[in-house]
Amino acid sequence: MSKVSYYTEEGLKKLKDELNHLKDVERPAASQAIADARDKGDLSENAEYDAAKEAQGLLEMKISKLEEVVANARVIDESQLDTSKVLIHSTVKIKNTTNGAEVKYKLVAQSEADLKTGKISVDSPIGKGLLGKKVGDTADIKVPNGTMTFEILEITR
Repeated sequence: MSKVSYYTEEGLKKLKDELNHLKDVERPAASQAIADARDKGDLSENAEYDAAKEAQGLLEMKISKLEEVVANARVIDESQLDTSKVLIHSTVKIKNTTNGAEVKYKLVAQSEADLKTGKISVDSPIGKGLLGKKVGDTADIKVPNGTMTFEILEITR
């Protein structure tokens, strides 16, 4: 059973672009590498041929996984998001109750996560801990070095 993932239009376009690049550029290059290695003679002792075949197999596996992700992707209309609680694609301002630090995160699909731009995965410990919470709620989230408590300050689109 495949897992449905939710993306922004931008995130889904990025996935499709990567898939097209793999199919239109990488796949022909892998086939050419196999053909070049095959032209070098005896295949039973040709390490270059074996490496090219293995690289092609890994590429095909990556293409297959990406095709499955794209097939099960759904685009979320962010204008319809309920801002009364934390959902995927919500932007959440939280405060660490231990040190008072405030941060803002947007919860996104795992493939769109980028901590530098403030996007965290809904599958991450913090993402999972925030889902369903409302403004004023606190979330006790287990992280590798213990438990952190966050207060939900604001939820926006």
